[in-house]
Amino acid sequence: MGLKRICGWIIRKKAIGRVVIIEVSSDRVKPYVVVLKEEREPELYAVGKELDVGTALCFEGEEAQEQKSVRGIEYVARKIEVYAKPIEPLPVDTMGKVPALLDTRIKYRWLLVRNPVEKAIFRVRSAMLAAAREYLSSNGFTEVQTPKIVAAGAEGGATLFRVQYFENEAYLSQSPQLFKQMLMAGFTRVYEITPYFRAEKYNTTRHLNESWGIDVEQGFINSLEDVLNTLENLVAYIIDYVSRNNAEELEVLGVNLRKPSTPFKRLRFQEAVDILRSEGIEVSDTEDLSDQAEKKLGEIMAEKGHDLYFIVGFPWSSTGFYYMREENGVYTRKFDLDYRGLEIASGGQREHRYERLVEALREKGLNPASFDFYLEAFKYGMPPHGGFGLGVERLLMRMLGLENVREAILFVRDRVRLVP
Repeated sequence: MGLKRICGWIIRKKAIGRVVIIEVSSDRVKPYVVVLKEEREPELYAVGKELDVGTALCFEGEEAQEQKSVRGIEYVARKIEVYAKPIEPLPVDTMGKVPALLDTRIKYRWLLVRNPVEKAIFRVRSAMLAAAREYLSSNGFTEVQTPKIVAAGAEGGATLFRVQYFENEAYLSQSPQLFKQMLMAGFTRVYEITPYFRAEKYNTTRHLNESWGIDVEQGFINSLEDVLNTLENLVAYIIDYVSRNNAEELEVLGVNLRKPSTPFKRLRFQEAVDILRSEGIEVSDTEDLSDQAEKKLGEIMAEKGHDLYFIVGFPWSSTGFYYMREENGVYTRKFDLDYRGLEIASGGQREHRYERLVEALREKGLNPASFDFYLEAFKYGMPPHGGFGLGVERLLMRMLGLENVREAILFVRDRVRLVP
């Protein structure tokens, strides 16, 4: 196969007699295993004996004819270039033999990605986003970018981070919701892979204050079903893509990723309420489901063979002003997509009629004048439209069976973390 140049970091070193075995973490998940024998390459053997775990180096070599290592691809080195040695012992075990607490993993994630398991998580995350772009672009969606410093929030209230914007007060964007709707005045299908900033004072395993989402909006829809079809096909495509392209990462993580079949189960909100009450879980007819209720519903649906399922028809009292109401005015065309008891996406059909939007803003206690920039887009031929936001970390968390959403993002921003 010829010589190959590979660069990375030493994560494990072992000397056995006159042989030094070095494991090098590079961009692939499993390490490269460099075997240096004193009798075969005495000069490189002498160099290897003095190298420490954490050293950044490059080596040139070829695959060993006989592959004895079960940990990675074994190489015979012909040349080694050392670029940087650690000036003090590493604060974490990049090999993963010594388990680290979650707080430590979060603090040193940038270093721990040398570890095959940590690296595998984020290679799968990268593949998820590549799959999303591939699916959406091939289905006629245009990728857009919307502002992250905004004058008004999509949902208003106390979940906004305030920002001093020159002489004015502004906010970090909770969602591209209002802007992607405005774009329905000129595009028929758009998407954005975007950060969300939410000021909720949560400290749970499923909430972050800065997270990422795949946001989609499509116009000229016939009904909410058009939006549900797009989302379920997108999620199924992502999971199938990862199954096909990330077998090595899934093996390292010990994950057997089940490919979902479509269509996903549709469950009316009131049906979900009735199911939960029959199990002794007290829930409201007019408010969104609690985390505890979502988790219990996930267990019930899993028993029925549904890992992924929609909850549709939420009460108006629990939704944003922009959702279209059903004819009775009590329920809306809002939905959630849950994955084994965790909400991973939310969306619905929007209200595209100007007068109804103004009325909805007032009913929600919001001042229409604060949304003039948004409302203007509805004056000039706004078609029926709908969309959703799909949480990147939450989808990854469920796909890989992670215990905490903080495991699914490289740099965590929550109530107590602003560095690194």
